[in-house]
Amino acid sequence: MAFKFSEWPPALTDSQLEALHLQASTYALAHGLLYLPVQPPLLPTSAIHAPLSLLPSPFPRRLFDFAQRIQSTYNVLYSRIAMDEDFLDQIMGTERGVGKVDTFTGQLWSGWKEIRDQGGVVQVCWIFPRDSVEFEAFKPLHLGLFRSDYLLYASDSDKLALRQVEFNTISSSFGTLSERVANLHRHLYSLTDYFNTSTWLKAENFPPNQTTAGLVEGLAAAHAAYNIPGSQILFVVQPSERNVFDQRWLEYELLEGHSIHVIRQTFDELASSASIDPSTSALFVSSIEISTVYFRAGYTPADYPAQSHFETRFLLERSKAINCPSIPLQLAGGKKVQQVLAQPGTLERFLGEDFTPEQLDELRASWMGMWGLDEPDGIQKARERSAGLVLKPQREGGGNNVYKEAIPPFLDTLSTEESQAWIAMELIVPPEGVKSHLVRVELTGSVKTEVVSELGIFGWSLFGHKKIVEEKQVGWLVRTKGKDSNEGGVATGFSVLDSLLLVDD
Repeated sequence: MAFKFSEWPPALTDSQLEALHLQASTYALAHGLLYLPVQPPLLPTSAIHAPLSLLPSPFPRRLFDFAQRIQSTYNVLYSRIAMDEDFLDQIMGTERGVGKVDTFTGQLWSGWKEIRDQGGVVQVCWIFPRDSVEFEAFKPLHLGLFRSDYLLYASDSDKLALRQVEFNTISSSFGTLSERVANLHRHLYSLTDYFNTSTWLKAENFPPNQTTAGLVEGLAAAHAAYNIPGSQILFVVQPSERNVFDQRWLEYELLEGHSIHVIRQTFDELASSASIDPSTSALFVSSIEISTVYFRAGYTPADYPAQSHFETRFLLERSKAINCPSIPLQLAGGKKVQQVLAQPGTLERFLGEDFTPEQLDELRASWMGMWGLDEPDGIQKARERSAGLVLKPQREGGGNNVYKEAIPPFLDTLSTEESQAWIAMELIVPPEGVKSHLVRVELTGSVKTEVVSELGIFGWSLFGHKKIVEEKQVGWLVRTKGKDSNEGGVATGFSVLDSLLLVDD
């Protein structure tokens, strides 16, 4: 029998909800499913559990399998985009692309171009397989820890479809905490059977989630490729980071599973601690050589309050350390790139030689309609269709988009030149009537409300010198928000962390 989304969740009594809430909260606190409180002290002395749902969210098994299957194609696609300097110059640069009008994008691109104009960096690295005794000289490798985000789409057909929201190439967060939410829901099922309220709530419908080990595998692969004994991985973090535990679990797995040490520093700290050896281009932080730079900061203009912060970013890029992401890979994640990929012939440019037309059609089948506001009639079309659109700038982190009825007055403020930095995307209409019980520490009890759930599929890719060294699909997350909320970020306060219940539709 097909699952009915409008009948979710199953009926629970107040006492059952209270019991689930108590068990979920204590499990989260005991298993590191945590945030720091607002305005945490310099040395943390307390924590709160992350926002979470009491029950997993239903998701068609066939669409979950589809999203996992196409992740490797996306890994290859965005790796190749990052290695195509001409394409990024055209789409994101300050001479022809959105960098002309988007100051943040322009600053990043200009710094990257200056590094290229100065000759870049040449690194001596192992040729894979890793036990080879041969060496090859080439520019440093890139590492991408990716997350492709999707919503269920209630199309005109009888079956639900999957549509991509965006592809993240920098600071793809919540992998480790999402794994812990999946464990939480399996624990609640083992403990209570969810009071036998639904035949869909059974063990085989809770998919495994090993995202922590998967993401760390990518970081460890980059560290191994750098191949300098005693080197460490640098995490570039934001000051007063509340989502620190999501990062710490990666550190613990690197140390305990791979014997790799991590240094955590902000841009401000790196301004005085980071240096490059002029003879080798090696990056040192407080006299420790760095193999890999993993950015959990640097994706928003707020991370660069002064030009000195950009200079620190460019210093890291100029070194031979493997950046995750490099500047070109960060630029590849821009919304303008997402829109240009939907234009005829663009996918073939990057994937045509190694992927079948059917595989390219699979990617296209996950996209909504998109166009640039700078296209002929782009703004007029956005005005006419505003009720079913979202406008997106070249920003990450949530809270930047413009939706539906807010679009026409916003367009009145946008100059012709500024429109080049924005894309219009058709809204993804999710199935109606799906509800969930959401828990946030600032609320009393759980709140039952109609929701929308967003699936993220993680992957990683190690690449450079016009080739993919290694890539994998490695895990998933779910974020659930109230249906009346346009934005989906957990860190920005709009969503809770969730997990999947696989169903047949």
